Amino acid sequence: MTLLRQIDALKNAYGGDAASRKLELLRTLEKQPLRTSAAVLRLHEFLCFLRAYPDSQAVLDRTERLLARFERRADLRRFREALADTGIAGTVMHYVFFWFTAQWIARRWPDRVTIDWKRFDAKARADVERLLHLILPYSETPTIDAVDLPLRTLISRLKGPAETDAAFLVQRFDAIHPTTFGRETLYERIGIPLILRPGPGTPSRTLAKYGTEAPVCQRRPLDRSRPALPSVLGRPPRAVRPVPPAGADRLIDLAREAMVTRSRDLDNFIHADRRDVRLFEFEDGLSFACYGLIPERRLLLESVYGMLTLKNGVPIGYVLASGLFGSSEVMYNVFDTFRGGESARIYGRVLAMTRYLFGADTFAVDPFQLGHGNPEGQKSGAFWFYDKLGFRPVDPKVLGLIREERRRLALNPGERSSPATIHRLSAAYVFLHTARPRRDVLGGLSLGNIGLHVSSLLARRFGAGRERGVRACAKDAARITGLRGLDGWSAGERLAWERWSPLVLALDGVERWPAEDLGALVRVVRAKGGQRESAFVRLFDRHRRLRRALLRLAAREPEP
Repeated sequence: MTLLRQIDALKNAYGGDAASRKLELLRTLEKQPLRTSAAVLRLHEFLCFLRAYPDSQAVLDRTERLLARFERRADLRRFREALADTGIAGTVMHYVFFWFTAQWIARRWPDRVTIDWKRFDAKARADVERLLHLILPYSETPTIDAVDLPLRTLISRLKGPAETDAAFLVQRFDAIHPTTFGRETLYERIGIPLILRPGPGTPSRTLAKYGTEAPVCQRRPLDRSRPALPSVLGRPPRAVRPVPPAGADRLIDLAREAMVTRSRDLDNFIHADRRDVRLFEFEDGLSFACYGLIPERRLLLESVYGMLTLKNGVPIGYVLASGLFGSSEVMYNVFDTFRGGESARIYGRVLAMTRYLFGADTFAVDPFQLGHGNPEGQKSGAFWFYDKLGFRPVDPKVLGLIREERRRLALNPGERSSPATIHRLSAAYVFLHTARPRRDVLGGLSLGNIGLHVSSLLARRFGAGRERGVRACAKDAARITGLRGLDGWSAGERLAWERWSPLVLALDGVERWPAEDLGALVRVVRAKGGQRESAFVRLFDRHRRLRRALLRLAAREPEP
């Protein structure tokens, strides 16, 4: 049997003599170079899988030894160019990073990141040239106005002798706009392609791991069964541990690196709040690093948390969960290396964690996650994954299409739903209710209508003077609620009050609410900017009058 066939045969083999056979194979692979880039990649994925699911300490030790030396393998050096963008240690990454990620990379590895001039198209270059007046000090305007040089040559003249072109350009965007939102928007509209070259400490999937605790070894076949979600949801995490700042910083970097090495970005990892990082620990070495957002980046209404899924400390996927109205919208992703394993069992733990975090009794999945307009979701079988776990749409038309497709598949065993069919089946949100089914949940509410009521109030009272209007609303909301001042409030809490004050004034009859409800409303808004945004969700959901008032706004558009 060839080495590759042995890898494929042993990847999911556990129990019996599987551990000894893996050890023997690993000893061989340590010495023998592989002949193709595809084979090197398969070996790498096998090792990453074994690191997360080791049969024994001996298997783990040998696996980690191979991974630690992977970038020095002769076959990797031979196929380095073909393995670009795989996230393997020692290989190059090309990507159009979000501005905050580009900024993080430029500060951490300023000598390793450069502009990818081959992929930097003419339109994007022209966009940068038009912004040079904002990027550079006024003293340099003659350079911009009178010097006719190609952009690449010009930037090479403008940057410092110890800087790369990318490090210079990314960091100069700090001067371009007074707010981070403005700088971010301008940078990302251009889409500057970058190259991150390997070097000491640069991100890789090869070495990604958190913690050094003894592993939980996999001594039996992987559990691919579908969990009974109601019973799983009733079991909270074994432990929930707040992570101190130093550990939080390491976990934030680990999450960012997990996305960068897979050519992805996630706001909750980019803008994670080091004061609100927690570890949710389950059985069998499974845990989730949970990240709240810094106050500046929180949504007005829902609370959103990002989670990095860890198996024995190895990142194997990520989760994005929002909570409000006793419900949660959950986005679940398993990294390619680890698909086909325990996805359903782990998803049960995701929902248990989300329930613990937000107190949710209803869970929603959006159409894109299911495969609507999402080729990756269509290919992965996401729609039927959620359907078999009990998620159902409310839309009667979509329900009818699902019944028809089930009948067709029953008559044609072995067939799969086509991408076009999945696109139609996944046209609506699907829901899992663990209590009485209801419509007042995320995915079923028009939160956009709430925004329209706020916009209507500001337009009617202040027109184009929005900033003046927000300041006036903050004073009016404080007067109505009896809030005498913001002494003792943090910067995040003050920001939340400023942002929420127009919404407070848009609530029907708020000036007639009892003092007890107004005081509770102030505490809800303050929690929105507090250390842990999950506390806001709990306080909001307990405030019945506030919930009813927002539901009335969501149910109708304001009159023009």
